[in-house]
Order: sequence, then structure tokens, then C-alpha cells
Amino acid sequence: MSSTPAFTDEEELKAEQAKRKTGRACDRLRQELKACIKESDCVQVLRRSATECINATDGSVPRECFHLLTSFSDCKRSMVDMRSRFRGRKGDMD
Repeated sequence: MSSTPAFTDEEELKAEQAKRKTGRACDRLRQELKACIKESDCVQVLRRSATECINATDGSVPRECFHLLTSFSDCKRSMVDMRSRFRGRKGDMD
């Protein structure tokens, strides 16, 4: 028997692969932010780039995406904060 679980649906397989650790700091937050932006009306309907959507103020991006962006920024910022050596990365979901 293999250690890889059997998947019947391609979406389940993709979701499982996305959950695997890549070894990058703050990776889960990055993946969630990326998915949130990609699923927003700004990208899907208005066909803008992700950068344009983050800078947009027209309400086409959900508030949740901006909360994820803030959490991701805090996580990345805590990597250069020497005090975080003892506290751990802020907002990292590992």
C-alpha cells in the first residue's frame, strides 16, 4: 500500500497538494491570499491582474482578501523582527 491517499475527484487532489508544506515561510497565508484574489470578481469578471486588484478601491475584491493581505504582510514582517525568534512568526498557520 502506498502512503498517498486515493482521490476520486481532481479538485480534492489539487486541494491536498496545495495543503502540503513547501518549506516557505508564511506559505499557507500566501496560498489563501492567492486563491482569494483569483476567485474575486476583480479577476474573474473584470479580467484585471492580481496587482491591479489589490490596488483597486472599487469594491470588486472581498474584504477577506485584504485581511489575508494584512496577515501575510505581518507574517513576512515578523521574519525580520529579531524578537520573533522567541515568539514565532506572527500569523503563520503551520
